Amino acid sequence: MSKVTEHSQIIEILRQLKVEYPNQGIGRHLSNILSDYPNYWGMSDKEFLFALEKYKFELDDNHLPPEKEIEKLVDESSSIENLREGIDEYTEFDEEGDDYGD
Repeated sequence: MSKVTEHSQIIEILRQLKVEYPNQGIGRHLSNILSDYPNYWGMSDKEFLFALEKYKFELDDNHLPPEKEIEKLVDESSSIENLREGIDEYTEFDEEGDDYGD
C-alpha cells in the first residue's frame, strides 16, 4: 500500500482541473493559484497543496456554465431584435409604474 503524498495530491488536483476545465491551460491555473503568494519560490509542497486546494474550491464554487452554454447565451443576447424586445418590455413595465410611491 502506497502512502498518499502531497506531491501525488498536487498532481491529482492538476489532473482534475484539466478534466473539469479543459479549455484553461495549466499556466493560467498556476498563475491564478500563485497570485496571492509573491514569494512562491520558497513554498513547500504542503503550502502549494493548500494554495491549490483553495484555488480549486473557489473555482468550483464560482464555476461558470459550460462554454457551449455561454456561447449560446451570447448568441441569443447579441441579436438587436432580442435586445429591443427586452428594452421595450422593461420600458412598458417602467411606464406602468410600480407601487413604490407612484
